[in-house]
Amino acid sequence: MPFKTNIDTSKIERHTISIIVDNEAGVLARVIGLFSGRGYNIEHLTVAPVDTTGRESRVTVVTIGTRKTIEQIKAQLDRLVPIHRVGDLTDEGPSVERELALVKVCGDKDQRLEALRVAEAFRAKRVDSTASSFVFEVTGKTEKIKAFIELMENLGLVEAVRTGVAALHRGKQTL
Repeated sequence: MPFKTNIDTSKIERHTISIIVDNEAGVLARVIGLFSGRGYNIEHLTVAPVDTTGRESRVTVVTIGTRKTIEQIKAQLDRLVPIHRVGDLTDEGPSVERELALVKVCGDKDQRLEALRVAEAFRAKRVDSTASSFVFEVTGKTEKIKAFIELMENLGLVEAVRTGVAALHRGKQTL
C-alpha cells in the first residue's frame, strides 16, 4: 500500500533562500540542524565568505515545500542568533541563479567525439584531457547542468561534482 500524506504536492514550491551569517564555527551546523530537526529538505547548499574581512558568510539554500513551510523556514532562520539577514530570492523580485559542475567522461573514440559535440552545444569548457578522458566545466541553471550530465551518461560519464546554486538579486536590490 503506497504511503499517503495530507500534503497537496501541486502546492510544493522551490525557493532559493540567502542567509547572511557570522563566519564562525558552528553556524552552518545550526542552520542545517534547523532543517534536519524539522524534516525540511535541502536540495542545494553553498557557503562562502562575502566580505573582505572574512567576518560574514552567505549561505544559499535551495529548498522545497508548501508556502506555509517556506514561511516557517524563513521565520525560524531569522531567530537564529548568528544570522544577520534572511532573504527569499524567489519571492523578492528577479534574481540570477547559477551552478557549476565538473563532469568526467571516459569512452571510446566515437563517444569522446560525441562528448565534445555535446559539450560545445552546452558551452561547456574542456578543462582537462587525457588519452582516455575529458573533464568538462559547465555552468548555468540547475536544469542545464542536469540535462548535460544526463546526456553524458550515454557517452561514458564516470563522475560528476556540482557546486550547488549561487544566487543574487538582479539590479540594485541586495540582501
